[in-house]
Amino acid sequence: MIELIPAIDIIGGQCVRLTKGDYDQKTVYRDSPAEVAKEFEDLGFKRLHVVDLDGAKSKHIVNDAVLKSITTETNLIVDFGGGIKTDEDIEKAFASGASMVTVGSIAVTHPELFMGWLEKYGAERMILGADVRHGKISINGWKEDSEEDLLPFLKKYIDAGVRNVLCTEISKDGTLSGPAIDLYKEIMAAYPELHLIASGGVSSIDDIKALDKAGIPSVVFGKAIYEGKINLNELVCL
Repeated sequence: MIELIPAIDIIGGQCVRLTKGDYDQKTVYRDSPAEVAKEFEDLGFKRLHVVDLDGAKSKHIVNDAVLKSITTETNLIVDFGGGIKTDEDIEKAFASGASMVTVGSIAVTHPELFMGWLEKYGAERMILGADVRHGKISINGWKEDSEEDLLPFLKKYIDAGVRNVLCTEISKDGTLSGPAIDLYKEIMAAYPELHLIASGGVSSIDDIKALDKAGIPSVVFGKAIYEGKINLNELVCL
């Protein structure tokens, strides 16, 4: 069965969602991300994906206090991303209770730094973020598109030991239009041993079932929860 990972995105200490990564298309859902995290835990979820959107935009971690409140008030396994650009940032994320970190932009702009973190912290604590727009890796809170093509980008780091990849199809994110299943199938066909985490576009339990049928190991989803498109009680019984 596919691993189910609810998401909490944070701006200004609040639980929000964007549409296609556009900070001007922001919806605030809850004031307390920690309370949302506790509700997920009470429903039986074990994992949580937390994104510091302020951090992604500012290029340094901003909402570490919110992360710490989540990790101290729940027993969830939390992976954290957004604004991890320096040794200080990654140390702050782990010190605030993150079990894993998701790093994307640095793997594009400073690959030697990412490689150093991979060696220091181990592949089990590192998730390579691969945010894709028009086939290219996007960086810095999805504000810029790099020249990196997806599959060669992944191969470089898989060859270096990366085993966990979170791939977001930006055009799908926050749209509730269905996930980019063909893209994820292409990745899994190329790298079948990869622990791929699909992200973006999930609108229903049927979408999650379709990802599971396609052999995708994990899925992150958020807006469908907050918009009431997914009944979480039904979901945890899958």
